[in-house]
Amino acid sequence: MRYPEAILAGIAPLAPPLRGPGYAIAPTGDSLVRLLAGRSRLGAGLAITTPSALMRGVLGARPRTVAWLAANDLPEARPEWSYRDGVSWPQIGSAAALSGSVSASATMAPEFTWAILMAVAGLIFLCMVTLRLSAARESIPAEPTLKASRTEDQDLPAYTLIIALYREQRVLARLVEALTALDYPAAKLDIKLVIEADDQEMQEAFSRITLPGPFQVIVAPPGAPRTKPRALNIALPFARGDYVTVYDAEDVPHPNQIRLAVETFARVPLDVACLQARLVIDNTEDSWITRLFTMEYATLFDVINPGLTRLDMPVPLGGTSNHFRRNVLQGLRGWDAWSVTEDAELGIRLAVAGYRVADLPSATLEEAPATLKAWMKQRTRWMKGFMQVCITHSRKPVRAWRNLGTARFFGAVTMTLGTAVAALGYPVFTVLSIKGLVDQSLFRAETLLEVMSAALGIILFVSGLVAIIVPALAALRRRRWWVLLPYVPLLPFYYVLISVAAWRGLWEFLLDPFHWNKTEHGLARTSRTGTIRGAAEDPGPPPPEGDRG
Repeated sequence: MRYPEAILAGIAPLAPPLRGPGYAIAPTGDSLVRLLAGRSRLGAGLAITTPSALMRGVLGARPRTVAWLAANDLPEARPEWSYRDGVSWPQIGSAAALSGSVSASATMAPEFTWAILMAVAGLIFLCMVTLRLSAARESIPAEPTLKASRTEDQDLPAYTLIIALYREQRVLARLVEALTALDYPAAKLDIKLVIEADDQEMQEAFSRITLPGPFQVIVAPPGAPRTKPRALNIALPFARGDYVTVYDAEDVPHPNQIRLAVETFARVPLDVACLQARLVIDNTEDSWITRLFTMEYATLFDVINPGLTRLDMPVPLGGTSNHFRRNVLQGLRGWDAWSVTEDAELGIRLAVAGYRVADLPSATLEEAPATLKAWMKQRTRWMKGFMQVCITHSRKPVRAWRNLGTARFFGAVTMTLGTAVAALGYPVFTVLSIKGLVDQSLFRAETLLEVMSAALGIILFVSGLVAIIVPALAALRRRRWWVLLPYVPLLPFYYVLISVAAWRGLWEFLLDPFHWNKTEHGLARTSRTGTIRGAAEDPGPPPPEGDRG
């Protein structure tokens, strides 16, 4: 009679005023077949309902319990794995001690202190450069080299798909069409569409369509924080599949992606708990920002992340098309509802818990924001989220080092702290390097400290440019997107915009850490594949500030 066991078992007690012990049952499978054939009888006090109606009843009867568990199950069980409680006192004390030491040193020896700070930041930056170039050296095709085998339908496992939706009526029809087109038996699919209780637009949109059998709409009870991972946690306890994947509202996964994931899971070791599919931007021709975004995504998902998996490094996951072993995901208590980059956080948490991520060379088409304003809001949230991940997983650094090992520990630091530091420091490093090259001050060093600083500056400037350009060229070569080649020289300027977003993210991190910038979808004007199109109807006014996307 407990939550969520009652829903999974298909039985829950009925509330008074019914006489006697009353129970609602939702028979499925063989039980339903026997009942419909008249081969089984109902006992006294039993009422028949559907699984969806039973779920709505339980969620309606226990909304506070459900909302609290979705937000707080992880931080209550493993507070070091959640950002809910923010910066810990030991972290505050360490930061204060470090700040005091740097201030004292800067007062007594400013040049030496500046050189040390530059050296530390430069070391982190060089680690990121090394990882990016090492990943680019790996020979990894953009498309799968092996096709998913035609396993008999009865031998395939059940597979759960979770999609969190908020004001996504523009793309609802396309989403249902894309998921219905998956090459997987419908009886083995368990598709959960999660909407918010106050999202009247989505409820009206669902009332106008008839969903196929595998689909189930879950209305998330009101609660805080209003984030995508909280919505995902609402659905996770009801997952019936052996594997779970997450898609975004605008996603169009390749039809064979689920079959390929099943085959891949069967081939890899059990400690591979997650497969990351390739996210591919489809509305490339919408604007200059979508062209640069396309190259960035191709670099990340076709070069960097697959390379990290080959190097056995922790992988900050993308926000969609992650395929998990359900038992592992539930054992880790799902997503951190208090993180605004729950994907990257979960990727690091998997590594800390002893699991690995593997590459799934199957494309999921996505829509990129086509305006600088929309791009900046989305990227601000991402950069703020990386800062949250740094805080979360630095609470117990010695334990993390022991669990990960030295190489993987520094890989995790580089991909989280390094991402934030590099983005924040990119303009400083760039301006100082260019100034030193123009006025020749880098070549007029006299003391050993000045020589070392000048050498570091030159190395960072050159290697930084190489680490930006080379992986992008590798991505364009693998996808054969030579039409984007003229935009490659703009990437260093694109990273200036990322730096602006990082500073905005730092400001939000300090003042409003749980604010979720909503990304609007269904606005694409072009589609390289002819799959993603813009909205066919006016969705109404934009969502209130702070609501999730």
